[in-house]
Formats: sequence, C-alpha cells, structure tokens
Amino acid sequence: MNGDFLFCDAGEPEELKNKAVRSWKVLIVDDEADVHQVTKLVLRNFELDGATLEFINAYSGEEAKEILKENTDISVAFVDVVMETNHAGLDLVKYIREDLNNKLIRLILRTGQPGQAPEEAVIRDFDINDYKNKTELTDIKLKTLMYATLRSYRDLNMIQQHRIGLEKIIASTINFLECDTLKEFGSVVLEQVAYILGLQNDKIYCCVAVNNDQSSTDFRILALSDPDSSSATYANEIPGDVQAWFEKAHFNKQSIRGDSNFIGYFTTQRGLENLLYVSNNEELDQTQHNLLEFFSNNIAVAYDNIRLREVIKDSQKELSYILGEAVEKRSKETGSHVKRVANFSYMLASLSGLDKTQCEHIKLASPLHDVGKVGIPDRVLNKPAKLDKEEWAIMQTHAKLGYDVLNQSNNEILQLGAQIAYQHHEKYDGTGYPQGLKGEDIHIVGRITALADVFDALASERCYKPAWPLKKVLKLLREERGKHFDPKLVDLLLDNLDDFIAIRDAFPDPND
Repeated sequence: MNGDFLFCDAGEPEELKNKAVRSWKVLIVDDEADVHQVTKLVLRNFELDGATLEFINAYSGEEAKEILKENTDISVAFVDVVMETNHAGLDLVKYIREDLNNKLIRLILRTGQPGQAPEEAVIRDFDINDYKNKTELTDIKLKTLMYATLRSYRDLNMIQQHRIGLEKIIASTINFLECDTLKEFGSVVLEQVAYILGLQNDKIYCCVAVNNDQSSTDFRILALSDPDSSSATYANEIPGDVQAWFEKAHFNKQSIRGDSNFIGYFTTQRGLENLLYVSNNEELDQTQHNLLEFFSNNIAVAYDNIRLREVIKDSQKELSYILGEAVEKRSKETGSHVKRVANFSYMLASLSGLDKTQCEHIKLASPLHDVGKVGIPDRVLNKPAKLDKEEWAIMQTHAKLGYDVLNQSNNEILQLGAQIAYQHHEKYDGTGYPQGLKGEDIHIVGRITALADVFDALASERCYKPAWPLKKVLKLLREERGKHFDPKLVDLLLDNLDDFIAIRDAFPDPND
C-alpha cells in the first residue's frame, strides 16, 4: 500500500485497516445438506453496506473447528445443536468463546429438536447471540435476523478497532517520551506512523510551520521517509501537491479530511504550528481519520516538550562554553580549545561504548575542566616561562578549586564537570595530581578528558610554547600509553585519527 505523509506522523497496523468490506463471511454449521442449500438460497441476494455474503460450509462441529482456526474474520455462524452428537453445537460454541477466545463472531443456534436444548437454559449458560427453531425461520425473519446480526458485528468490530488503535497510540506516545532531540523525535515519528496505521513504503514527512513574517510561511521538514525519491530531492522541498494542502490547512487553521487523504493542523501550548499530511491509495475511513487526529495532537505535545528540552540543553551547552572560554581567555588562550576538547571527549566516550546520554553529558561538562584556573594568579597562569616549584604547586591547586566551585551544584552536568575538573590531571600510572589516582580508579570521564585536553593542548600554541606538529604529538601519545593515558583510549584515538583531525579542523583558532 502506497501513500504520502506529512508532519509529525501518520499510520496504522494490519488489524486496524478497516478497508471497504467486500463480503461478510457467514459460516453454516449443520449436518443436513438441505439446510445449507435453503439458507444460501434465501440469502443469495442479501447485501449490507455494499457488501454481499460469502458462505462457508461445515457439516460437523469438528469440521467447523478447523475452519474457524483458519478464518478469524467470520462475521456470523449459524450453528445446529444436534450433529455428530446431541450437543455438538453447544460444544462448538464453548470452543469458539473459550478456546479460540473469539468474542466478535456472532453465534446463532438453530435447532430442529428444541427439546434437546431448552431455549432458556441455552441462552443463560452459553455465550450465544440468538436461538432459533428452524421451523420459525421464514424468509423475512432470516433476512431480518441477518441484518441485525451483521450490524451488531460491524459495530463491535468498530469498537474493537478503536480500542486497538488507542492502545497503539498510547504505546507509541511512550516512545516519544524517550526522545532527547528533534532528530530522534522525527525518526520515531516515522516508525510510529507505520506502526499505528500499518502503512508501508509510504512518503512520510514531519513538518513544522515557520512564520517568516506576516505574509510568508515555510514548512520545515523535521524528518521524512520517501522510498521512491532520493533524499536530495526532498531534503529541502515539499512536493507541490502536498505544499498546496499544507497552505490550505494552515490558512484555515484546521485539519482537512478527504476521501483518501488527511491533512492535520494542530498547535502546541507555545504556539508552534505542526502539520501532518497523509495520502493513501485506498480510502481512509472514519476510524483512521480519528486515530490520525488523536495521534497528531499527542505528537504536538511531545514535540513541544522536546523543543523545550533542546532549548534547555542548548542553554547548558552555551553556558559551559562561555565559562570555559572565559577561563581560556584569562590565560590568553582561545575559546576554540574548549570546543575541541568537548567534541574530542564526546568522540572518545562514544568509541568507548558509553551510551548516548553519557556521551552528551561528557560533551557538556568537559569544557569546564579548567574552571578552577579562575583562582590562579595571573603571574602564574600567564607566565611565559617554565614554572618554578612554588608556582607549580599553586597551578596544581586549580583542579581542587574547580571541583569545589562546581560541586556546590546539584545539577548533573555541573556534578560531572566537578569530577572532570578534579581528575583530568590524574595519570594512568598514578603519578598525576591532585589525588595520585591510578588506572581505573580514575573515573572514565577523567581519563577521557585528560587525553582530549592534552591532545589538543600539544597541537595548539600556548603562551609558554609553540604548537607541536602532529607527528610529534602522536609520538608522545604512544610513549605515554599506559603511563599518562589509558591505553585503550589512546588506541581508540589513533585508530580513528581522521575523525579527530576533522574535529580539530572544524574548530580552528582565530589566527589559523
């Protein structure tokens, strides 16, 4: 099934596809062939909701059981009571309701021997929908019974579809709560669209309306899935027909429901406008439209929350860079150093197998590694020559000073920054400072930032030295493997050197 999608999502699974019913399946269970023939003769021209009847024949209870195992979409079953045994029909009813757990199929007991199964007792003790004596079922009564029974099945099936759909929407919504970025959000939307409506190989666009001024609105794609077109084609533009629907929905400030498409319009509490476009080769029924509308509004709330979370995260990142750069400028170094260290640290953390959240936290916290230098006198911090013993002792205090400053906060990023500030001058062989920690007693974030900091510092110009050539830097890293640095981290850096060089080139010093 092919289709086009837009916004923040769309979709529904196989069992929820409420396609136009082409036929109602009717199972006739009776050991008399004449009963089969008469039933089909009376109902041969029967039609409801544009669908005719499809008859399936079973001549015993056991045969009916096999048929029911293979056909889960039978709407109605006419069941004779007395067949291979005096209670074969009643046994079949219990099997359907209890063993198959089929509560949707409508069961009508028909008997020519009412004495074998008293009507009141059977209706009370068995989960059937009607009980008829074969002799009382005239042509009109049989047709009337069929109309009422099929409508009951149709309505129950609709309720079941709504229930399954809502369960899937709730399950899908939970996935959005786990998203940390808009990129993740867009990816999850694409998955959940297909999950909710069971659509495959469709075009799906996640879009947000961006108001440039009073007369101009752009529809920005957050994520897309388009198996029929190259990503380049749809990277920055929306197909013209979809664009037209978007503009109409945006202008009217409301969703549009068509026979085979749905254009959702919804706003968030913060006033953000989101749009969803769904186009399907087959008609979308009322249930699908309702599911899309409900799901889309849930997505709007999730989108709003993720946007707010990203703003907070960006603010934390900016604050970390500002503090780190302030220290670097005081020591007459460039702010690019903290950005490179942040990205080197993220890369090492990722290569080390830390989860994405940990990697992001290290990236945010590592720029604070030298924040303790705010407490170091200028005469020591910016001395262009080698520090003497007393000056070196003063310089070493910046690790503890940074820890003391950052550890006062309960914020998890600042707490991690405190740990990095305290341990990024520890050495793997135990000869570092301020605690003389050794090996894996040094927290992984301390070991990571230590390597990232030195790798960048050696290759950068400082007030007390010129920049080292890359070959000399790599030689020192190999020599200090297992001494100053965690040997596994050194290996990861050397094995992925091109990626680290790319980061270095992306954040050059101003005079480069």
